[in-house]
Amino acid sequence: MAATLNLSGLTDSDPGLNDQSASSRSSNRSLRIAERDRRKNEAEDPFALALKYFSDVEAGTPVIGNDQFENNLVLVETVAYSKGLPPEGISIMLEFAMSLRMGNSPCVRVLKCLIPATVVPQEAVVRAVVWLCVGKIPISSQVLFIKWVLTVFDLIDAKDQLRAIYGFIFNFVTEENLCPFICHLLYLLTRKESVQIFRVRKLLELQSKLGRQPFLLYLLSLYRVFCPELVTLSIPSRMRSGFRNHNSPWKSALIAVQKKNGSQVSPTISLPFMTNSRKRKHRHLEIPKLCSVVNKPAQTEPSFSRKVVPFMQLNSFTELLENLHRIELPAQMGSLLASSMALHYLDCVQDESALLRLNFWLGYTLHEEFLFNSDGGASQDLDEAQQFLNKLLFTQDFLQEGFSATEAFLYKFLRVWDGSLLRPQILSLLSNIPVVPSLKIGRLLFEPLMQLFFTSSVFFKCGLIECLNNMLSKWLSWHTVYALEDDLDISLNSHTSINMTLSEFKDSVMELVHFVGRLASVGLQLESYHSLLLSFILDFYETVCDTFVKYELPLIVMPPAGVFYPALFATEPVSVDRLAYIMYRYKVNLTSAKLDIKQKMKASHISRQTFYEFNHYKAIMVNCLWNSKMSEPDMGLQLKEELLCKSNIPEYWKSFDLINHPAFMSCAIDFHRKCWPRKRNVDLNSIKLSRPWTWYLQYLYSQGYNGLKQFVSSM
Repeated sequence: MAATLNLSGLTDSDPGLNDQSASSRSSNRSLRIAERDRRKNEAEDPFALALKYFSDVEAGTPVIGNDQFENNLVLVETVAYSKGLPPEGISIMLEFAMSLRMGNSPCVRVLKCLIPATVVPQEAVVRAVVWLCVGKIPISSQVLFIKWVLTVFDLIDAKDQLRAIYGFIFNFVTEENLCPFICHLLYLLTRKESVQIFRVRKLLELQSKLGRQPFLLYLLSLYRVFCPELVTLSIPSRMRSGFRNHNSPWKSALIAVQKKNGSQVSPTISLPFMTNSRKRKHRHLEIPKLCSVVNKPAQTEPSFSRKVVPFMQLNSFTELLENLHRIELPAQMGSLLASSMALHYLDCVQDESALLRLNFWLGYTLHEEFLFNSDGGASQDLDEAQQFLNKLLFTQDFLQEGFSATEAFLYKFLRVWDGSLLRPQILSLLSNIPVVPSLKIGRLLFEPLMQLFFTSSVFFKCGLIECLNNMLSKWLSWHTVYALEDDLDISLNSHTSINMTLSEFKDSVMELVHFVGRLASVGLQLESYHSLLLSFILDFYETVCDTFVKYELPLIVMPPAGVFYPALFATEPVSVDRLAYIMYRYKVNLTSAKLDIKQKMKASHISRQTFYEFNHYKAIMVNCLWNSKMSEPDMGLQLKEELLCKSNIPEYWKSFDLINHPAFMSCAIDFHRKCWPRKRNVDLNSIKLSRPWTWYLQYLYSQGYNGLKQFVSSM
């Protein structure tokens, strides 16, 4: 009976077991077919056979006369330069080259053809570094390998193991030929835990031996950011590029492969390198996308036992705040420009290491694409350049400060700029540079800008004056924000070590104002006192006239005669009205400065010459506009009496009062018609009677000439 039941149970379950067995047999058969096809393809694929050859070749195999070696290497080179090597191909060929199985000659040739199609396996790079430690590789091949690592650094699929052997890599800084490249690699790999006192001492020892080399200073500056107590060395605030743009044999090939593969290349990889051709275009100015240094989920760092969160995994501002001090920066710092959360991170945390790396990336990109680009690119390339610079401008406006790399780039670019290429973006970047010491401002800014100003159109002149006005406004705003309480020193911005005394800051501001005054005086003559140019110049002096009251800077600079008189004798009422407003604000500032001196019982920072110039200009305006006395002995603008008589203008001394002034003549005639509508003859002298004069002034004020109203009320 039991046997019958067991048989019955087995019979009931047979359909399910049979189905599973059939499914298993089908799956195994599919795997066997796939494996057989793979082996068949490998047998038929000459590239796979070539890789197998280099994987299995024995040490000591001769190179000369070895046709099999030559044919296989040519095949690998062809694939590498046409579509790039896959990750396993990179691993095999790098292992073959660095192990020197067939000597140094194949090593150099193989290294030059290591063009990745997608990513570079981290394990392959680590094994190659281990081969470096063996000490058999010639120094020239070692340099070539480190150059290759720097070129493909952003394509390496992870960096955690490389950071784990940081100490091994650091040991190579003692090699003089390798030192610049090793410092560059260490700069990219350095984290806070990497900074140790013995490494700082070693770098300082090298500096005493090699001198203040930029690559050593850059690495030391990064060390000082992480551990300021370990690096007490004084590092220049403005350094030239620490890591040179070496002529890498892989750059153009990488770009060609990336373009040819198109969608086959990982979308998170963006090459930061440009071709060395002199006809290079702006075709690689895209902001890189955020990608993690380690392409893995959030992991725990053993040295700190804390969770590290890649930036690309943050999806909201709340997550940013929760992980603010556990964030892992992206592989390529340029990607921060494209992320609003990354900008918030930079603004809140003020991570000096991130700013250093971002400055380095910006400096490299700007120099490669603009300074070394001779033709400017086609129209579509200029569109990319505009988008790139607009994104950079947005970042600087968001952070409320510029980047030192942008500043250094502009000083060089102004020397070769034609004044038209990307003009709005370049002028906007120029207005963001921090205060320049007065001893350097002439060489860095004034000389190239003066050449551009006097050789360009009136519209460029207007744009440059507007740029310098914005620059002055930002300098003055920085002063009000970052001035210390003792009113002696100011710090230019929160991310720089540059300090400047109040006296030095005043000298820089004064140099800028005097420079614009010279440009304005000559520019107005060159452009026949163009009304648009005069308008931008008056915008500038509206900023200058309020330096004491609005910006709390004890400095007041009057406009030169070449600006004052063209504005006073302008044919547009708006220009005269704005000049009147500027003079009114000068009076308010000078009065406040005088009261401040009396209340605080301290020496005046405003010179007597400034008070004299103001009183002189004010007397001229009152005599011309109010008292009908155009020419006075002390006016500073003298015309011979006989010359004025030859003009045949009756009562020429009244030509520039508020009634007969060319700017207000139409207003006077319109007022006369409204006041005496029945009179056929227009007698403007009738306006000067007591009551009509008061009405006329009210009429002018009703037309919106508030500057004139304020000036008259302050007389």
